[in-house]
Order: sequence, then C-alpha cells, then structure tokens
Amino acid sequence: QVQLVESGGGLVQAGGSLRLSCVTSGSAFSISTMGWYRQAPGKQRELVATITSGGSTNYADSVQGRFTISRDNAKNTVYLLMNSLKPEDTALYYCWTVVAVRDYWGQGTQVTVSS
Repeated sequence: QVQLVESGGGLVQAGGSLRLSCVTSGSAFSISTMGWYRQAPGKQRELVATITSGGSTNYADSVQGRFTISRDNAKNTVYLLMNSLKPEDTALYYCWTVVAVRDYWGQGTQVTVSS
C-alpha cells in the first residue's frame, strides 16, 4: 500500500513563494515517477509537474520557469518549489504517483495566493 502525505500549503501574497512537500510510504518510491497536480474550484484537476526516477522533469506551460519539482529518494520525498506565485495558482495541490499501473493520490494541500 502506498500513502502520500502533502504539506507546505498556505496563504501567500502574489509574487511570493511556497514549497510543498510530499512524503511517500512504500519501497517503490525510488523507481516511481512522482508528480504534482492541482484543482481549482469549478475546474478539472490539471498536471503541474512530474519527475521521473532518473530526475527528468516536465512542467505545465503555466508554471514553467516559476515552479521547480525535485525529489530526495533517501527521504522518500518529492518537493514543489513555487516562486512568483499568481492568484491563478490558487488551488488544492495533490501529490501523485503510479505504482504497478495504479494511481495513488495524497489528500491535498491548499495553496491560496492573494492579489
């Protein structure tokens, strides 16, 4: 069983920064692709960023150049550093992974950016 626990969300002013963390249980972490998704009220969940076990990253166009995803395999943790935050980044952010073709999600952490 894989469990994902996010932390680090909060309220920040536009232009500010936050760092999200996601701690993962289970021995498959080091070989799994990890990612962050977000869902704003009334909108569909969307991909923010992913990182492979080898460290290759992928970002949504809307966050490219502002957000950085990273991982620490020794700590079973994936991070999302968010800089230059905008009000449109306000959403519930979810940590995600896939193990043996099954998706796993965290409970989400709220990020609110005020203008």
